[in-house]
Amino acid sequence: MAKNCTDAMLALLIFSASLHFLASNLPAAENLETCQAWIRQGKYEEALANLTQVIEIGSRDERWWVARVEVLLKLGRYEEARANVAQMLNNHRLSAAVRFQAAEVYRLTGEPDTARQMLDEITQLVSRIPWQFTTPPNLVLLGRSALAMQGDPRQILEVFFDRAKKEDPTLRETYLAAGQLALDKHDYQVAANSFLSGLKHHPQDADLHFGLAQAYASTNGKQATEALKKALELNPRHVPALLYQAEDLLDREQYDEAEKFLQKALAVNPADYRAWTYRAVLAHLKNQPAWQTTCREYALCYAPTNPEVDHLLGRQLSSHYRFAEGSAAQRQALAFDPDHLAAKMQLSQDLLRLGQEEEGWRLADEVHEQDGYDVATFNLLNLRDRLAHFRTLETDHFTIRMDSREADIYGQRVVDLLERARATLCSKYGLPLEDRITVEIFPKQEDFAIRTFGLPGGAGFLGVCFGKVITANSPASATGGNGSNWESVLWHEFCHVVTLELTRNRMPRWLSEGISVYEERQAHPTWGQRMNMQHREFITGGQLTPVSKLSGAFLSPPSGQHLQFAYYESSLVVEFFIQNVGLDSLRRLLADLGAGMNINDALERHTGSLIAFESAFEQYARRKAAKLGPKLEWEKPEQLASLARNSQQSGEFLQENPNNFWGLLASGRALLAEKKYEAACKPLEKLAAEFPDFIGEGCVYDLLAQAYRGLKNVDQEQATLAAWAARDDEATHAYLRLMELAYAAKDWPTLDQYAQQFLGVNPLTPKPYRLLAEAYEERGLITESIATSRSELQLEPLDPAVVHFRLARLLHQRGDPAAKRHVLQALEDAPRFRAAHHLLLEITRPPLASP
Repeated sequence: MAKNCTDAMLALLIFSASLHFLASNLPAAENLETCQAWIRQGKYEEALANLTQVIEIGSRDERWWVARVEVLLKLGRYEEARANVAQMLNNHRLSAAVRFQAAEVYRLTGEPDTARQMLDEITQLVSRIPWQFTTPPNLVLLGRSALAMQGDPRQILEVFFDRAKKEDPTLRETYLAAGQLALDKHDYQVAANSFLSGLKHHPQDADLHFGLAQAYASTNGKQATEALKKALELNPRHVPALLYQAEDLLDREQYDEAEKFLQKALAVNPADYRAWTYRAVLAHLKNQPAWQTTCREYALCYAPTNPEVDHLLGRQLSSHYRFAEGSAAQRQALAFDPDHLAAKMQLSQDLLRLGQEEEGWRLADEVHEQDGYDVATFNLLNLRDRLAHFRTLETDHFTIRMDSREADIYGQRVVDLLERARATLCSKYGLPLEDRITVEIFPKQEDFAIRTFGLPGGAGFLGVCFGKVITANSPASATGGNGSNWESVLWHEFCHVVTLELTRNRMPRWLSEGISVYEERQAHPTWGQRMNMQHREFITGGQLTPVSKLSGAFLSPPSGQHLQFAYYESSLVVEFFIQNVGLDSLRRLLADLGAGMNINDALERHTGSLIAFESAFEQYARRKAAKLGPKLEWEKPEQLASLARNSQQSGEFLQENPNNFWGLLASGRALLAEKKYEAACKPLEKLAAEFPDFIGEGCVYDLLAQAYRGLKNVDQEQATLAAWAARDDEATHAYLRLMELAYAAKDWPTLDQYAQQFLGVNPLTPKPYRLLAEAYEERGLITESIATSRSELQLEPLDPAVVHFRLARLLHQRGDPAAKRHVLQALEDAPRFRAAHHLLLEITRPPLASP
């Protein structure tokens, strides 16, 4: 019934919008624009006094009345607003603007049916006098009314907002309405464009700046911060912007600071349901259930069935990984309003992250059926279609979904790695994990982002754990050859499963990430972050974040290097804690968090004093930083670029600065470029000796190996590459060269070692499989050679005929009839392949008759 009414109204509104004449407007009152400017600046009391004075002397202009009700709502004076609405409706029986404002008042005061009646009456007015509703302000108002009645968003955008913009490009309400519509549908680029266009005409408008901050939030943190700052400069009492600041501080786990912004918002509007809902979120995060209940009751004080309260509460809880609590809140929101699409979509995503897929996908379908514009829903359902083509690997403990081809190539490695992680970490932390864990590995980064965040983006994230669901990028998603070690990523993410289960998802991000990075280092000598030059610079430069504020370092970091340092510092805190307090204390701390204790209180319980712990940790971090190349000088010379191009200049610099890190590196590079290999060895060998953990692309080992190779000193080259491989979990260049050297020396165990390291980063390159297959065959490991050859075939090798021939030969040794198919394939690819012809004859030759 509701949908039919909405369709009927939309048809009428489209009809009215298609008229090409404008109704006449009453002349503007003398200082109405001044009052509106005061409202936008947060001078609500001044505006209210002026508006009331004009109305009391007899003005019947509806715009004064509507503006007064708007201010009363901003100040939380809902009963007065409701009384004014009654007067407005009596005085302005043919005003759509009055009814739209009345609908908002009735919504906030707990009369949703009456609010709906107001919107229905707008429809009736349009049907009776459509010519009065074709001005740009009325087009915007009618579009907003149609949205409130769940009309088609795309049609509303085109028929009302776009037309209003065309007829009056300066009307701010058009840009605000269109931008908010795009925000609600997760179409952030369209939203940003709308707000930016509005700011060209209204550069001092706080609402437009705030809208821009929201549009930029997921893609451009710096511009989002600048826009939010500007909004609060223009209107320091802008309640939505204040609440946005509070939300950001909640995400950073800076709870006391968040409360200050909530107090500022409530000082403006003591009845704002959003502010009280954020207080309920804060109470939940601080484990204050009684206060949480009280705050929620305050939020629902005027409108006891307002679904927005529980929707906002649940959305915030889910953003803190409290998906079970978040989904329960969304169910309550839907109990109040079964047609609340935002709550239904959030519940869908929560359930998918909890592994409750059947209901989660069903709800996504329902949302899309009702709203075809929502970008997040559209993307999610398209992803489901692609997931349908994935291979599912089932074990007793895991459900793993991968691209079918990738599952054939390295699926078993994934299974083995996860089972090993489960056995190791569950035992270490004492977790009797009974639930199955879902792991989804995506070959396309965009698909990973949509599954993980709801929208494309999320560059830099390799994997995410929601508790019982892990999502990860596969090696195929790497761009520019910059692959990451997928094995360490999965180990890291499964460690999150353990710690989130132990704490019931009640742990700060820094501790969760810190334990995972720490456990990477424990699992493999090359995994996890270690002290490097950038970390040293941050520590010695006073950029350590206090432990009590460390979670905030993960949000809107100034650069990717700062984000990586947040991970490293967190792991260093965990390392320091275990060394000084013990692993048993860490386990007890996790139990305390699971029981609801605040992290800072839990730390004090186990360390005695958080202040003393932070001070001791800072000293520990500084000592570790000081041990990095202790004999080296780290000041970067101004002429560094020219030093790396001119060996004479770098040599002269080194004579005066023999221990300068940058000088040694530049000298080695310059001499290499000039093919002065023997001379290049001297500064590079010194650098490797003084800074053995200098790893990464273009590191000292890479350069030194090039010099030894130029000198044809294979032994030194191999030793240098081995030193690099022993420290770096992503040194595929070194692994591959070491494999080649081991193959030439027929050193099969060494070849196998480095091949396994290589495949831990990139299992989708054919060459390691070729070398491994031949090595396995040489060692008589026929089964392993067959399996490895089949993996190589999946990767389109340069010479597939050779691979098919090897497979045919091995299979024929086993008496496997599949040998014939592979030898025929070898001959199809290489018709003159003589050895394949001989093998085919051997395979097809009939057995000799018995005498």
